[in-house]
Amino acid sequence: MTTTPLTGKSMRLARLSGHGDGRFLLVPLDHSVSDGPIATASGFEKLVHDIVAGGADGVVVHRGRARALDPELLSGCSLLVHLSASTAHGPDVDAKVLVGGVEDAIRLGADAVSVHVNIGADTESDQLADLGAVATACDRWGMPLLAMIYPRGPRVTDPHDPVLLSHVVNIAADLGVDIVKTVFAAPAERMAEVVENSPLPIIVAGGTGATSLADFARAALSAGCRGLAVGRRVFGSPDPRATVQELAEIIHGSGGPLTPSTPSRMAGVL
Repeated sequence: MTTTPLTGKSMRLARLSGHGDGRFLLVPLDHSVSDGPIATASGFEKLVHDIVAGGADGVVVHRGRARALDPELLSGCSLLVHLSASTAHGPDVDAKVLVGGVEDAIRLGADAVSVHVNIGADTESDQLADLGAVATACDRWGMPLLAMIYPRGPRVTDPHDPVLLSHVVNIAADLGVDIVKTVFAAPAERMAEVVENSPLPIIVAGGTGATSLADFARAALSAGCRGLAVGRRVFGSPDPRATVQELAEIIHGSGGPLTPSTPSRMAGVL
């Protein structure tokens, strides 16, 4: 009988996919740095409670917000600490800088860290250097690394181009990332091509209101994606708990991906 030795990274990755099926439902809540408050000061913990109760596998927050959370809130959900930031008020909103480190996340008990990189931004080279440095630290400490990597900047004419997305996810793989988050391809049926070209599990950003979130999730799974990372469409919904619960049932339960007989539901997924 052959067994694979457990490492800190493999144990954390197993916790991150809490259902053991290799799929992920993550809810980023780091938007308060980039855009401003996503909940009242007193309502943030309730928001996290509802997200966890709905069945999310992980929440993504900055280190200060993680430090302020009641640890009991995350007893059934993984913590991911986001290490990069920019604000809507800066001269270049696509210029992400590191604002935390892997050791910060370890001290907070995180199961993973995330870094945002914009390919095509004026500061692309600096962002790639930061990603590489974080990947090195993650290997040293056994910490999984999620790259939120997008084609975004003045030289990008079509951020949903499947050829460009295939390049982007391979950049993440080559620099030492464990899971990559990016946008959905257009046309939607070509997202499978991006997945086929990726050495890493792909999770997709939550899309826009052009289609229902449930249909978007089914389309992503049908293309071979390993799950979703949905922020605004969760915390901006009238009932975040119900929204997360519906997504969790699709990603981990009986909702399943789209069948070949229902391709029309892929339309307008972006």
